[in-house]
Amino acid sequence: MSLGGFDIFVIVVVILAILLLFALVKTVPQGYAYTVERFGRYTRTLQPGLNILTPFIERIGAKMNVMEQVLDIPTQEVITKDNASVAADAVAFFQVLNPAQAAYQIANLENAIQNITMTNIRSVMGSMDLDELLSNRDVINDKLLRVVDEAVHPWGIKVTRIEIKDIQPPKDLVESMARQMKAEREKRALVLEAEGARNAQILRAEGAKQAAVLQAEGEREAAFREAEARERLAEAEARATQFVSEAIAAGDVQAINYFVAQKYTEALVEIGKANNSKIVLMPLEATSLIGSLGGIGAIAKEVFGDGNGPAPSGPRPQPPRPARSTPTVTAVVPPFTPPTSER
Repeated sequence: MSLGGFDIFVIVVVILAILLLFALVKTVPQGYAYTVERFGRYTRTLQPGLNILTPFIERIGAKMNVMEQVLDIPTQEVITKDNASVAADAVAFFQVLNPAQAAYQIANLENAIQNITMTNIRSVMGSMDLDELLSNRDVINDKLLRVVDEAVHPWGIKVTRIEIKDIQPPKDLVESMARQMKAEREKRALVLEAEGARNAQILRAEGAKQAAVLQAEGEREAAFREAEARERLAEAEARATQFVSEAIAAGDVQAINYFVAQKYTEALVEIGKANNSKIVLMPLEATSLIGSLGGIGAIAKEVFGDGNGPAPSGPRPQPPRPARSTPTVTAVVPPFTPPTSER
C-alpha cells in the first residue's frame, strides 16, 4: 500500500509536533536543578517539576544535583609542627546552593573541592604537634570546615561537614608512644600506691593517737574516781572515828570494843590473803577475840571510869540512863605469836 503525498505530510507534521512538545516541556526531578541557556547564555534555573521552554531558542545548560553529597578525601602525608610524619584521610559533605554559580564559576566541581580540602588539611594539621593532633580531632574538623567553606563560597557551594577519618603515625612512633603510655601508667600506679601507703600510715597514726588520748582520758577519769573514792572513804573513816571518839567521851565503851574488833578482824583477813603463803597455821581460839575485847573494855573502864561518873577529860553532864545489865566477859589476851607458815 503506497502512501500519498498528503499522508506523508501528516506524518511529518505529527513527528514535528512531538519533537516540538519535547523541546517545549521539560520535567525536572526532585533534588536537581537545571540551568536554562538562551543562545548559549544563562537565563534562569528550572526548579523540580514541569517547566516550559521556548523551542529552538532555549535549551538546558547544566543539570546540577542540589542534594547533600559526600566526597572522599584520599590519604596524604602530613608533617606536623614537631616534625612527625603522619598519614591522614578525611571525608567532606557539601551541598550546591546556587546551581548557576556551581555550573559556570568552576569547572570540575568535585575535583576542586577535593584539592582545596587536601591543601587545608596539610595546612591545619601541619601547625599542630603530634600529641595535639591525636587528641584534638574536633578542633581540626572545626578549623577545616571554616576554612574550606569560606574558600568554596564563591562557587555557590556550602560545605556542611568535614571529618578526619584516620590519622596513622609511623610504626616506630606508635611503638614509642605505647612505651611512653606504659611508663606513664606505671608511674601513676606507683604514685597512687605510695599515696595509699601514706594515707594508711596517717590513718593508723591518727588511730593510735586517738586511742592513746582516749586511754589517757580513761586513766585520768579512773584516777579521779579512785581519788574521789579514797577521799570519801577517808571522810567516812574520819566520821566513824569521830563518832567513836564522841561515844567514848560520852562513856560508851562498847563503841571502842566494836572499833577494835573490826580492825582486828580486817587484819586477820589480810593475813589470810597473803600471796607468800599457801597454808597459814595460827593458834586461834574462838574465845580469843572475845577475851581481847573484854580486856580492852576493862582498860577503857579504868581510864574513863565505870560509866557513871564524869570522864577525866572534863566534866560533861549526861542525861539519866536506864539501868541495864551488861555482861562481863573476862578473857586473857594471849601474847602475840608470829604465824607459822608452811610452804
